[in-house]
Amino acid sequence: MKAAIYAIMNEQGFTWQVTLNIEADFTHWFGPQRNPRRILLLDPAISFGQAFMLKDKLNELDWSSVHSTIMGKSGAIDVYRGLLKRVHAASAELFMKMNPFGQAPPRQLQLFECDWEKSAAYLAASGRGTAMIKDEELQQLGEVLQGRSLLLDEFHQLLTEYQLSEALVEPLLYLQAGYLRGMWHLHQGIHKRRRSKLAFWSRDPGYECRRCGSGSSHMVMTDCIFCGTVCPYCEQCLTMGRSRYCSVTVSGAGGQWLGRQHVHQGRQESEGSEGLKSYIEPWGLSEIQAEASGKALEFMKGDELHKRFPSGNESRQFLIWAVTGAGKTEMIFPMIHYMIDKGGKVVIATPRRDVVLELKPRIEKAFAPTSVVTLYGGSDQRWASGAITIATTHQLMRFEQAFDLVIIDELDAFPYHNNPMLQYAAQKVCKPDGMTILLSATPPVRLQRAASRGRLPHVKVTARYHRHPLPVPKIVMISPLKKQLQKAVLDNKIVEIIQTSIDRGAQLFVFVPKIHMVEPLTALLSRAFPQVITRGTSSKDGERAQKVTDFRGKETRILVTTTILERGVTIPKSDVLILDADEPIFDSAALVQMAGRAGRSAEDPAGHVYFAAKEKTRAQAEAVRQIQGMNRLARRKGYLIEKGAGAHRNNQ
Repeated sequence: MKAAIYAIMNEQGFTWQVTLNIEADFTHWFGPQRNPRRILLLDPAISFGQAFMLKDKLNELDWSSVHSTIMGKSGAIDVYRGLLKRVHAASAELFMKMNPFGQAPPRQLQLFECDWEKSAAYLAASGRGTAMIKDEELQQLGEVLQGRSLLLDEFHQLLTEYQLSEALVEPLLYLQAGYLRGMWHLHQGIHKRRRSKLAFWSRDPGYECRRCGSGSSHMVMTDCIFCGTVCPYCEQCLTMGRSRYCSVTVSGAGGQWLGRQHVHQGRQESEGSEGLKSYIEPWGLSEIQAEASGKALEFMKGDELHKRFPSGNESRQFLIWAVTGAGKTEMIFPMIHYMIDKGGKVVIATPRRDVVLELKPRIEKAFAPTSVVTLYGGSDQRWASGAITIATTHQLMRFEQAFDLVIIDELDAFPYHNNPMLQYAAQKVCKPDGMTILLSATPPVRLQRAASRGRLPHVKVTARYHRHPLPVPKIVMISPLKKQLQKAVLDNKIVEIIQTSIDRGAQLFVFVPKIHMVEPLTALLSRAFPQVITRGTSSKDGERAQKVTDFRGKETRILVTTTILERGVTIPKSDVLILDADEPIFDSAALVQMAGRAGRSAEDPAGHVYFAAKEKTRAQAEAVRQIQGMNRLARRKGYLIEKGAGAHRNNQ
């Protein structure tokens, strides 16, 4: 994409601008009535990336003497020559010294002056006049763009979806007009970060993809056919479209131009803790769930936020650290209820598409008739807007400052965990005065430390709704699974474990570290235990969904699988056996999640869990320590039903 640079002058000042369509700028600055403004246009147009950088560089210079001389009409020719000389010098400095991609500076630029008369003549000659933009269509475009961050191709798709016919004919005209009116912002797809003075020795040029936040290590150099220069694109988010140094990114301006206000939590509100109960009581939560939701609501309202951060340097994140099977989905209902009641917008982000599809009917039923939009790869609601959005974390990259409440589910799961791109996207979509709720049974170590040191407001949900302790894994020493498969003979301890599970009428998850182990182990188990049905599945199994359905329906008693099923599948009466639990892929978080498949129902709260391996590892010990620690804390709080106590409490 190419763009032009110009200086707009009036009696007060002198500012450099970038334009994608100069006719929009003429109409905006000059209008139908004569005025003293002037435009100094640099020709020819250059790469949008170059233009953006050069515009910023020129705006850092002092042009006061040039402004006063030109407006006074004295020595203007000499002044223009001097102005062009300074522009060329700034251009050379910028692109020869600061640009790491080897881009040459723009070829010799020329300067053209334009005032009201010249602009009117130009527009008249083009047959447009000043009524070339339909305000109603521009207003509608501004509304549907709010909270979005789109590349130009995606902007065109948005125009098509909403049938904005005039804007479709001349998209750059409308794009520039809305930008000049402050209805949205224009940015480079890849921009240059401001570097600290201490980073002068670094070879990292400091470039960043605006959409996904990736740095220079993810940039690929090409000879760009769009701008005619050496131009990088980001390979990290390439599956969502090509973000280039010269590409245009358009993002909504936050709604202020529409006269809308952000949703402000807390300090302006009169309701106290008693008032917050009205957001908890309708959902039939257990005592444990209600306590956690109440603390999160207090944080959202602002009481806890004000106590912890009275200076105003506020953390706007809250962690719900809940054991597996605690009912995290039900716990977020009061928060969604609260935010929707305040007129805010909510997004629930989860790493997996199947969770999005599973949540949709539950959220729609719970919050009817509130509009609910679901976004994932291939979603037919890609351009829809609703009060509640359920999305895969990848889809968040197309939004910016869009939501008052951001709920990140399973933040420890692939692909969100250890993925800076998705973490950047999750931060970008929250409004400046919005809140982020983090949900996890096994939060990353950095968040655990922040919580323990008081830097991250949080609540621990240490017990499941049925108030029985979490099953504590037993560590069993066995020979490596590889050797067992080679000999086609199961270790006696494995046979005993599986037989015990069968005898007590439980279903059994058998987790293995590698996909290629699934099929031979399934065959070996089928021969060893012919009285029950054994199936195997993995991420490469096209029939995985059906096999999981059969397992849920009790048609299958033993399911051999990988970490693909470490979360999201609940079986009322189940045991868990993890083979080769000393493999590196089974870190403490994965072990806790897999162990969490057992004991989830009130009918069978004491399921069996086994870590079977050649040796005991730190990850196994840490997983056991975490589970035991949650049980101790739950017992200390009086959450657990001791042996011999009465009936269990239901969660609904």
